[in-house]
Amino acid sequence: MGKRRGTMLIAVLRYTPLILFAVIFLTFGLLSPRFLSYQSFENIVKQASYIGIVAVGMTFVLLTAGIDLSVGSNMYLSAVVAGLLIKHHGLPVTLALVVCLAVGLLFGLVNALAVTKLRILPFVATLGTLWIGRGLGLWLTKSALVEYPESVTRIGSQRLLGVVPLPVAVFLAVVVCVAVLLRWTTLGRQFYAVGNDIEAAKKAGIDTARVRGAAFVICGVLAALGGFISVSQLGIVNAGFGEGREFDAIAAAVLGGTSLFGGIGSVFPGTLLGAVLIQMVTIGLVSAQVDLYLQPLVQAGIIFLAVLLDSIRTRRLTWLGRRHIRVEETP
Repeated sequence: MGKRRGTMLIAVLRYTPLILFAVIFLTFGLLSPRFLSYQSFENIVKQASYIGIVAVGMTFVLLTAGIDLSVGSNMYLSAVVAGLLIKHHGLPVTLALVVCLAVGLLFGLVNALAVTKLRILPFVATLGTLWIGRGLGLWLTKSALVEYPESVTRIGSQRLLGVVPLPVAVFLAVVVCVAVLLRWTTLGRQFYAVGNDIEAAKKAGIDTARVRGAAFVICGVLAALGGFISVSQLGIVNAGFGEGREFDAIAAAVLGGTSLFGGIGSVFPGTLLGAVLIQMVTIGLVSAQVDLYLQPLVQAGIIFLAVLLDSIRTRRLTWLGRRHIRVEETP
């Protein structure tokens, strides 16, 4: 009986993100019936697509027990560089996207070198590049608005096969590719190993510096891609573009079950659910006509709850795992 309860508790702890998602979805559905419509859900997923892509990148860093506070500035700088090249040099959209991703890759590489070579704590290193990236973007634009042409905004309104919004299709493609990488490749397993116990990973022959560096580089590229997808829906990049998105990305990953302590997490259904959940709360509060000034408090409360559940879940799973260990008696 005790063993069955322990198994059930482990299952509940592991599927906490899914349970939280269902509870919040049903709650807002009861408060506002139109929230349950297909159009409403499609709108939620579409608006969640760009932050979901950024959150997938953040998942890599969190898996290695790191953090990246610079993704918002990365989004801004990458979008600014691509936008200025389109505006002043007539760069084709495809090449502009390549440049945007290249800037994101360079941004991630700087973070990776700061953490792995200079041995600066990820929190401090990425806090520094947060201000550097934002400063470079403001210097390039002189704080002016950067407008994107219709050829870019058309991407945000297009549908794949006439059914799935293109931003959603890109988001799902990223989730599928990363899910395969994490689950069925050696590199994917190494991310978990490094985050779970970096010293044990070193003893196992894993190049931990390379793995941690790869996490920041991937995060940088996906932050840039998320920024481009966001621009394709907004059409402009202003001085506040990307501000605070690092917290949304972290919250989405944690809400999806990725641990802040490293070594635990997934992008499917984890981070995908977390990103949709963040947007669901935002739109749900509007649909339920919650006071505008109370909405940030409710959102903060949900994020705090997710972090608290993550801490409790990590401790309980660790304790339950140790509890079931049995030392073999020597004959």
